[in-house]
Amino acid sequence: MAKKSKTKPFEEIYQRLEQVVSQLESGDLPLEKSLELFEEGMRLSEQCREALKSAEKRLKVLVKNESGGFNLEELQDNPTVRKTKANREEKTILERL
Repeated sequence: MAKKSKTKPFEEIYQRLEQVVSQLESGDLPLEKSLELFEEGMRLSEQCREALKSAEKRLKVLVKNESGGFNLEELQDNPTVRKTKANREEKTILERL
């Protein structure tokens, strides 16, 4: 039997985090319950942050190369991506003139 992944989908974690925040904002909870929810919220927040960091690492962009084709590049601080973006912005500005 295959093991089930312990990682919940981002949307499910985020939804639970919203519920926790809503409960805490209501102010109707005893101190101990508020502390438990706060701790859960902090864990959920960290899980969301990690999921987003992981997704960001997976992002890639298509960058037009000099021969007119496209290359798949990492989104991270890539000089090709920055240069291409700057060129597009410059072209847009020139088109407006």
